[in-house]
Amino acid sequence: MIKKIIVLLLLTIISFAADATVEIVKKIDVLPKIAIQDASPNNVDSEFRKSFFKLLAGDLRVSSHFRVEDDYLRSSYEGGPIENFLSDKKVDLILRFSLDQNSNNAVANVKLINARTGVTSFEKAYSIPDKKRYPFLAHKISVDINDQIGAPSISWMEQSVVFAKYTEAKKSEIVIADYTLSYQKTMVTGGLNIFPKWANKEQSAFYYTSYSGVEPTIYKLDLKDGSRRSVISGSGMIVCSDVSQDGNKLLLTMAPKDQTDIYLYDVRTRKIEKITDYSGIDVNGNFIDNDRRIVFISDRLGYPNVFAQNINDKNVEQMVYHGKNNNSASAFDNYIVYSSRENKSEFGGSTFNLYLISTKTDNLRQLTATGENLYPRFSKDPDTIMFIKQYQNQSSLGIIRLNANKTYHFALKTGKLQSIDW
Repeated sequence: MIKKIIVLLLLTIISFAADATVEIVKKIDVLPKIAIQDASPNNVDSEFRKSFFKLLAGDLRVSSHFRVEDDYLRSSYEGGPIENFLSDKKVDLILRFSLDQNSNNAVANVKLINARTGVTSFEKAYSIPDKKRYPFLAHKISVDINDQIGAPSISWMEQSVVFAKYTEAKKSEIVIADYTLSYQKTMVTGGLNIFPKWANKEQSAFYYTSYSGVEPTIYKLDLKDGSRRSVISGSGMIVCSDVSQDGNKLLLTMAPKDQTDIYLYDVRTRKIEKITDYSGIDVNGNFIDNDRRIVFISDRLGYPNVFAQNINDKNVEQMVYHGKNNNSASAFDNYIVYSSRENKSEFGGSTFNLYLISTKTDNLRQLTATGENLYPRFSKDPDTIMFIKQYQNQSSLGIIRLNANKTYHFALKTGKLQSIDW
């Protein structure tokens, strides 16, 4: 039965993966139903156990590859005959975990069990050195369980998120977190620190702009040793908006003569090259087409819109023909997701919605409907988009699962999100 479900799942994804801007027509009616059992010893803190259960359940829901049983269930790790309760609920799979409270590490033993036969198909021991990072342990387990049923990868859940948040006027902090914001560690404080950007695929360092010195300065913070070094300074605006795949080149937005343009900065030689040359505003450059081209935001039409340009020439191509205020964008292969300002709603205030386009078709797909939806970022696959949502004085991190046509929000408890990267 599970194999049949996975075949249906894969066929559905393949059926429209050729153009993710097209709305889903086929729906998956039958996904494997999974129940999660806490088999931790009684001496393990109950709030810790329940928090871990909620993370696992949330991950599996966000994956969009499971139907998740809501009830928090207890069991022994060895287990016994499958409970009638699970049979009545028509559960297909059981994810059973046992947490260890007796160390500074976060430790979990996990089993995946066929609920119909009681046969264990997967078992593994997990640990993470810093117990405070236990949300990442839950994400790793969820990624492995998802892989066990043969569903498309959700390894993006293991990525760290780096974001800047305003704490008060002219003050902001830079924080590293998991995608649910359950784990957060403040890395930079003091003054105005904004626009963090991961420096490499390993997420071992990040760039950010500080406005705390004489001139705005881009710094690189190394997470391995905690060291910080200045990369480049300049008057006016200076931001690292993207990093090349090999980590050796940066796209910078700079305004040395009051007008912002996109620059290419070589990390090894410290050489800087001006890419765009326009008397107005060019900002937010992103690499596309294997780092040979860039997409960026410009007011060349009299309003902000999305354009593309080869790095080695000045020919500029308009990419978006919808909206009159398209102010942030992200690219993955031939897909571009961007934020567009709509007309003021009947409830007052402005709405910024996200749209997805393909450079190979004329299709346009609206992804959001309410609030201010800003700074979209693709994950390392084209199926998942992260963004900032501001709605009713609440700042949240949003996750869009394109294949499933679902959106999830994770609220920031204090402060206001300024920018994100993952």
